[in-house]
Amino acid sequence: MRAFLKVVLFFIFLSSLQAEKVSEIANVIGVRENQLIGYGLVVGLNGTGDGSSSKFTLQSLSNMLQTVNVKISSDDIKSKNVAAVMVTAKLPAFARQGDKVNVSISSIGDAKSLEGGTLILTPLKGVDGKIYALSQGAITIGGMNGKGGGTKNHTTVGTIFSGAIIERELNYDLYNKNYAELSLKDSNFKTAISIQDGLNKYFDDKVAIATDPRTIKLAKPSNVSMVEFLAKTLEVEVSFDKEEKIIIDERTGTVVSGINIKVDPVVITHGEITIKVHPSNNAEIGQENVNMKDGVDIGVNENLLNMQDGKITVANLTRALHKLGAKPKDIISILQNIKRAGAIRAKLEVI
Repeated sequence: MRAFLKVVLFFIFLSSLQAEKVSEIANVIGVRENQLIGYGLVVGLNGTGDGSSSKFTLQSLSNMLQTVNVKISSDDIKSKNVAAVMVTAKLPAFARQGDKVNVSISSIGDAKSLEGGTLILTPLKGVDGKIYALSQGAITIGGMNGKGGGTKNHTTVGTIFSGAIIERELNYDLYNKNYAELSLKDSNFKTAISIQDGLNKYFDDKVAIATDPRTIKLAKPSNVSMVEFLAKTLEVEVSFDKEEKIIIDERTGTVVSGINIKVDPVVITHGEITIKVHPSNNAEIGQENVNMKDGVDIGVNENLLNMQDGKITVANLTRALHKLGAKPKDIISILQNIKRAGAIRAKLEVI
């Protein structure tokens, strides 16, 4: 395949209206993960640690040695087997003391690699400054290290699986609560009302009320606990009006689109490409237009795109532009301008 055909088009085979579980489209407010962070040292590196220019590493090593009754000035330390790192982890909702979570290790100095290193005891703190976990262990570097072929990965980032032990719990008294709230992952009036009506019908009681397009307040029935109530609530299937989107990654030239996103009649000229999108009329196509496929007709004498059965989509428009030899940046620019002209109604998001 030619280099200029690197646009990748993914088709999402989803109808605009479908049934989804509440758990897929909403979260329980307050039931979430929390971020943890810590500063630590990785030891045991084979000369690939921080150099003498990373003064904070040498000072941290000096401070750490003093905790084990070894007093030495940071100016006297010449080792390159140590690296300063940031340690991050996620504290799951309802995590209990003794639970273990994965941690990510990232170098912050000039270390060449963390491969073969061991993180020494590092406290992990929350945004409130309290210690919630302690991390320590051997670091795993995924993939190959660039030797002996293969793709070279970033060896200054690693993981310790189950490398942190939870020491402090977040108190959340869910059992004794009578009220809870749901937050939609995407704000939508219709979906909020659909969840409200679906839950009230399922429980045969007025247990839910939508207070805005993103929030649904819940009142627990008297005959069930809050845990049981939320478990049943999250499993209820409701009608879900999924918002149609076109996602464009300008860096890689990737276009992600729903399969049925319609393009209205429009005429656009971009460089040497002229596109006319209009309702198909078989009498007008003629014998010269022999490249009919996916409802798109590409004329020989002009870049003419006809709608078959009165409809053309972003999917077959993009395929047609491939055949015309359009480069990724050209296809992205054309889609953006068609959106500006109002011929594409779906939301277009550039990342």
